[in-house]
Amino acid sequence: MCELKTIENNMISNPDLSKYYDRSAPRYTSYPTANHFTGQVGAKDQAQWLESLPPDTPLSLYLHIPFCKALCRYCGCHTRVVKKYDAVAPYVSALHTEIGRVARILGRRRRVTQIHWGGGTPTFLSDSDMGDIFSRIRAQFDVAPDAEIAMEIDPRTVSSARVKFLAAMGLTRVSLGVQDFDPDVQEAIGRIQPFETVWDLCTALRGIGVRNINFDLIYGLPRQTEDSIRKTMRRAASLNPDRLAVFGYAHVPWFKPQQKILERYTLPDSATRFAMAQIAGETLENSGYYPIGIDHFAKPGDSLVHAFENGTLRRNFQGYTADQTEILIGFGASAISTLPSGYVQNDVSIEGYQDLMAADGLAGKRGIRLNENDFIRRQIIEQLMCFFESDLEGLDPFERSGIFAALAPFESDGLLTRTQAGIAITQQGKPFTRLICTAFDSVWQDIECRHAKAV
Repeated sequence: MCELKTIENNMISNPDLSKYYDRSAPRYTSYPTANHFTGQVGAKDQAQWLESLPPDTPLSLYLHIPFCKALCRYCGCHTRVVKKYDAVAPYVSALHTEIGRVARILGRRRRVTQIHWGGGTPTFLSDSDMGDIFSRIRAQFDVAPDAEIAMEIDPRTVSSARVKFLAAMGLTRVSLGVQDFDPDVQEAIGRIQPFETVWDLCTALRGIGVRNINFDLIYGLPRQTEDSIRKTMRRAASLNPDRLAVFGYAHVPWFKPQQKILERYTLPDSATRFAMAQIAGETLENSGYYPIGIDHFAKPGDSLVHAFENGTLRRNFQGYTADQTEILIGFGASAISTLPSGYVQNDVSIEGYQDLMAADGLAGKRGIRLNENDFIRRQIIEQLMCFFESDLEGLDPFERSGIFAALAPFESDGLLTRTQAGIAITQQGKPFTRLICTAFDSVWQDIECRHAKAV
């Protein structure tokens, strides 16, 4: 276990925690969260905010590739199944346009320290299109020699020949969508992906020099059991990835209708989901991984562990990160940019995004402008999500009073304690960190905001 900033367990007569299992809460990859973005912020604000960036500010870039060859039933991402590759050409052209426009607004070749390709399936693109996009970025931005270049990969879509191309493109980190190794679970979720497929890809990546490998795994899927989760975690650890992210399945059929298909199966109940999360964590820790935040695990020596130990761990739209860059610029449909004045999200629809790029201006369609109180609450929530404690700096006495009232049930159940400076989440309370953070969320309304389960 990482010892720095780890809070000891303060149990209070074994309270019944099951009352927290079914409650929902945001994942807090931003604050305020994206469901509170409005059309009052758009492309004009986006352009003004970009223009006002200090010239020496380093940047992180995110590229959203919203295409897949097949639909995974559990998926909650902004993506589309495309059968003919010709349909991708207008989107690639729009990406080139957006990259150029943003670069011109910035006014000079800005330093870039991280590039993340997400989706969808970024490797749905051809080598030629991926290479052209990356060349465009290098032409418009000053990509640091030691920049982290990361990509989300569906292991079913990458051959050994493609691995060589990705390595030549400068890829330094990959995140493999594993989800689960059990064949029955894979059949239910519509993603047949044998263990050997992932093993072969890991071997090929390491053989060509791509050493930083992440796995994404999910608990709470249909047909999963406590025993099957334990086996999946052991098999995942046997492949020796550098990091693993273990997410609870977000069943949000009102947002992603294809998830209704999974209701034909028996989804794990709340108590079983909670047990699965505990089993996953214990199995990975017993396999030598350090817990990072609420759902990440990393090998000793990984930059996430160092960031946790030295107090610089961050959380953004990609999850936990050691990247210290304050500015994230998103390219592509639905991509979100994090700028000093607030957040702005590009048009979510592919057609809408392409239409905006065919016209003048940028693709920002909705967002939110941050005020001073938002910055204070965002910092507190990020501290709790990363380190399980916060000094609550900046909150005035009136705000503290209301927040402590909202936190009282968690405190009485031993999920947090008050410290001289603020609060600390106990070992017992860590699984409920997202729920605890809602006390600091001034716009959170449990009834109106339809989020997935917090555990």
